[in-house]
Amino acid sequence: MKKLLVLTGLSLILASCSVNYGSYPVRNPYPSNNSGNAANTQREYNELIKTYKPETAEVLNDLLNNDDPSNPRTSISIENKSPCNMVLTVSGNNFFKKIPIAAGKIGYTMLPKNQNYRLSGILCNSTYQSTKFITSSYAIKLSN
Repeated sequence: MKKLLVLTGLSLILASCSVNYGSYPVRNPYPSNNSGNAANTQREYNELIKTYKPETAEVLNDLLNNDDPSNPRTSISIENKSPCNMVLTVSGNNFFKKIPIAAGKIGYTMLPKNQNYRLSGILCNSTYQSTKFITSSYAIKLSN
């Protein structure tokens, strides 16, 4: 009788264990809450800043030469007036660039003139999205 009781108890314990053979748990790689967005943005910023090469000389030449009409490219500069790092994505016809911009700093790049560009990023858990037709040097200031 004692053996039967032990075997029954052991069977109940084993039966209560949930075993899922042949399948894997489903994981959502992107958190759906806003706190995850800030963490993802910071992670992306940290990775991007390691290899990012700013076009300082080209942007300064563009600004000092007052948008030379013969130059097919122009500059865009983004001032991050928030306490958060961000990554701004600039995309247009045959153009795509991610610009890491530290808190309180200015990010910039050169891009082809006379095109529509989509600017997007997350700044302190707030989403920024805009579409601009850029014909000459362009500057924006972002804050939270």
